[in-house]
Amino acid sequence: MSFRLEGFDLDAFVAATLAEDLGQSGDITSQAVIPADTRFRGMMDSRDAITVAGLEIAEAFFRALDPDVRIEMLVRDGDGVAAGTDLMRIEGKARALLTAERSALNTVQHLSGIATLTRVYVDAIAGTGAILLDTRKTIPGLRLLEKYATRMGGAQNHRMGLWDAAMIKDNHVAVAGSVEEAVRRAAAAGIERIIVEVDRIDQIDPALAAGATHLLLDNMDAATLRDAVRLVGGRAPTEASGGVTLDTIRAKAEAGVTYISVGRLTQSAPAADIGLDFSAG
Repeated sequence: MSFRLEGFDLDAFVAATLAEDLGQSGDITSQAVIPADTRFRGMMDSRDAITVAGLEIAEAFFRALDPDVRIEMLVRDGDGVAAGTDLMRIEGKARALLTAERSALNTVQHLSGIATLTRVYVDAIAGTGAILLDTRKTIPGLRLLEKYATRMGGAQNHRMGLWDAAMIKDNHVAVAGSVEEAVRRAAAAGIERIIVEVDRIDQIDPALAAGATHLLLDNMDAATLRDAVRLVGGRAPTEASGGVTLDTIRAKAEAGVTYISVGRLTQSAPAADIGLDFSAG
């Protein structure tokens, strides 16, 4: 297994997730019903058309409880697959596989759900030149995994956290007194990436003059976005954000923005319908 994600401790994640499920007594059902020497064969498959994400993480749950488990990956993360596609073949100790099953499925269902929804949005703006971004609207503790899943769906990551770029929003402006002053303070602090949220055309020139390196055009319709992009004139990347849906994203992308950010990629994606069936053998 070769899954690596910068800043993410896979072993710790697997251990904590299994500990949550096992509690103090372990898998009392499998221990009572399944003989210790029983072996299972299993197949993980998708019941719907999906974009896959999280298979190697699922594998890690099975290996944590049965280091000798035999696993054959039949597809890779990022692949788009049809309904009924086999994803992973598994053979190992029955108790271990049953104990790990729910944690493995929860993870791959959640991440594949995000990747699948992301791919729908990416396809909706294909050919426009606009790039889809995710946001920080993630489940606490799962940000790195969820943002990995959006990448598998074809999006790019926005900020990973509060630390890697300044994002000046209306509340920052309210305290600083103006867009210009808020940007000036960020620039004076030595911050290189300064993203500024603007919801009016007349805020654009002051933000750029003060040192903004990226403009987030908030809750603007397609016509207003087009005017904003024309005014910016390539002086900084532009990002459409706020209330973006599948019904509106294409028109906003065609307005000429560099990026479009969509919070629902991680905030509202339904779990993918993925199953795992075992048989003795």
